[in-house]
Amino acid sequence: MNLTEQVELALETIRPYLIADGGNVAIEEITEDKVVRLRLLGNCSSCKMSFMTMKAGIEQAIMKAVPEIRAVESVDVAV
Repeated sequence: MNLTEQVELALETIRPYLIADGGNVAIEEITEDKVVRLRLLGNCSSCKMSFMTMKAGIEQAIMKAVPEIRAVESVDVAV
């Protein structure tokens, strides 16, 4: 299983909570130095708590499931 598939599996553990709040998350890219760049979608993109969702929920889920990932970043949506 490649790195993207591993990260997707980790995201599947948290996605139901995001979807329940009208949001979602998508992998934008995984850099060569193992940084996952994610785009928050739907309500998650404009939520004031999105930073906490990213750090406390999404980042923890990914880094626990895929230890070789060094960091998780959010990519802002251009408005």
